[in-house]
Amino acid sequence: MQPATIRSKTEPRLSRPVQVAEAIKDWVVEQGLQAGDRLPGEADLIERFGMAKGTIREAMRVLEAQGLIKTRTGPGGGSFVHEVSQQRAKALLGNYFYFKDLTIGDIYQLRLTLEPELAATLAGKLPEEILCQLEENIAEYSEPATSADEEREQHVASLRFHAILAEQAQNPLLGFIIDFMVNLLADLTVYRRLYSPPNTELWKQGRDHQQRLVAALRDGESDLARSIMAGHMEIAWTLMRQQEAEVQRRFLSE
Repeated sequence: MQPATIRSKTEPRLSRPVQVAEAIKDWVVEQGLQAGDRLPGEADLIERFGMAKGTIREAMRVLEAQGLIKTRTGPGGGSFVHEVSQQRAKALLGNYFYFKDLTIGDIYQLRLTLEPELAATLAGKLPEEILCQLEENIAEYSEPATSADEEREQHVASLRFHAILAEQAQNPLLGFIIDFMVNLLADLTVYRRLYSPPNTELWKQGRDHQQRLVAALRDGESDLARSIMAGHMEIAWTLMRQQEAEVQRRFLSE
């Protein structure tokens, strides 16, 4: 069974090489090929897909640009199925949102929906090593920032707390989405200078919620972990929205 591709009516028609690239991906799935498996040679692909050499070569370049195949030259060379790294996937998805003018609210709306559930599923299931890692992360911002640069570093560090949790998700899709949002928010915070001026209340509330969350996770308190994370997201959303408004006001006054 081939995977279905749902396309919007407004999307442009795919070029022939891109169509062939999609067909090759479908074939790889059908054959159950895994990362590292060798793909058929060029002559075989020409015969299999009934396309000219130039079209096949361009399709393979498309797949390589997408990170789905890797080509090696020399003895034992050829084209091989390649697994896209999470870092590359986040970068490609980030490019899509680059011109979308996302707001803090757009991100926190989704975080408020997903992160409390992640916290609930992890309660009582995290090894002590990860719990200690979370506590060590919190220790990086044990005191409020005294400068804009320190505030920026603390913002990024506090978001890393959530990235650590995302890495532990049993649902890889949930973990990826949360990790992507965390990275997006970190980039947005730095790019728009939302860390300036330093916000002591944001630091205090964030650190307090994270400390209580680690305790709930360690004790296996699923409902409490969900509640703490939801409160954390709601307060952070409110305070970050105020921070965003302050930056805009300062920009207009200048």
